[in-house]
Amino acid sequence: MSPDISRGQDFGDPAPFLFIIAGEPSGDALGAALIAALRERTGGRLCIAGIGGELMAAEGLDSLVPLADLAVAGIAEVLPRAPLILRRVRQTVAAIRALRPDAVVTIDSSGFSWRVAHGLRRKGETLPLIHYVAPMVWAWRAGRAKRMARWYDHLLTLLPFEPPYFERVGLAASYVGHPVVDSGADRGDAARFRAAHAIAADELVIAVLPGSRGGEVRRLLPVFGAALSRLETTIGPFRVAVPTVATVADAVTAGVRDWPGRPIVLRGPIDKYDAFAASRAALAASGTVALELALAGVPMAVAYRLNKLTEALLGRILKVRQVNLINLLLGRVLVPEHLGRACAPEPLAASLAVLIGDERVRSAHRQGYDQAVRLLRANGPSEMPLSPSREAADRILAILAARREDRSRTTQIGAPQ
Repeated sequence: MSPDISRGQDFGDPAPFLFIIAGEPSGDALGAALIAALRERTGGRLCIAGIGGELMAAEGLDSLVPLADLAVAGIAEVLPRAPLILRRVRQTVAAIRALRPDAVVTIDSSGFSWRVAHGLRRKGETLPLIHYVAPMVWAWRAGRAKRMARWYDHLLTLLPFEPPYFERVGLAASYVGHPVVDSGADRGDAARFRAAHAIAADELVIAVLPGSRGGEVRRLLPVFGAALSRLETTIGPFRVAVPTVATVADAVTAGVRDWPGRPIVLRGPIDKYDAFAASRAALAASGTVALELALAGVPMAVAYRLNKLTEALLGRILKVRQVNLINLLLGRVLVPEHLGRACAPEPLAASLAVLIGDERVRSAHRQGYDQAVRLLRANGPSEMPLSPSREAADRILAILAARREDRSRTTQIGAPQ
């Protein structure tokens, strides 16, 4: 990695140099949108280095390490990969100290990001550390807020109810809104998708999203495939669209080969959102994709399975009964959640059958989705709402400007009179 750090070439303040870290595909999407917004806000005068995936690479990031090394979920799943992850932490800390960025922005993936932050502070680094996406302290392990406050200078949250949990322990926090609202998920082209894959206008399409991490894909693919087989016996034939990401594309392609519905494996947001527009319902791994589906107005059921040990531990410490963000935002159960033992072929097929065939249920989902999406904008449902990514970019640039001002004031005070 050799970023161009010849900043501030001609006039004015130097171009900001940010080290941005995303540890999984959902963070990669947030990071790509953030980089684009930062470039827009700085007139293109931006230098970046860090860790990310294919979307951040498209925005010009040369990733220090492969994203696949870090995209692991679950306690039992992480343990076998701990030596590699810790080696990547040390490598990342060393790179940051060598490059001397103006600030470090870590995105989600606390297992990796926080170790980097901790490592920097232990080395005596005082550069601003900003974390983007709050950990779910309102759901479990509330003590993590205090840990974050020891290392980080600022937290950018995606959900409106999150800042107080961190401000009460001394960590400055800003609600910036959720970048899903400007993802384009609501602008897919159903006709384009059907034409590209020779699918008739009256042919039923179901979107199936088995996750973006290797472990979750391995656990969910067989269950989702069996659910679709049961569904086919109930409602008849359909086509299946399977959006995926580079880190698991090969595993997904191999895993859906024997599914019903002649699965179409897709990569990239344009194809994904076109598939959403053409889909009557969706079955998805629980996560950020639920917000994309809500924005697209696709009735969905979500499911998730972890290693049995991880599930047993989470069952003891979770403080909420629902994990889907739509349900949490609404404060009620709308999206069917099939977690742990409930993530099984029969209940999944039954939920999909209702979402496909019951118009009252479909209408209720769309109305609830509209309500939830309105809550995801930090500046409200105005006619010209500010992009959450721009909100995040503005906050980061304001932190850098305040830092420069503090340094300038300190220099002036210390200068000989």
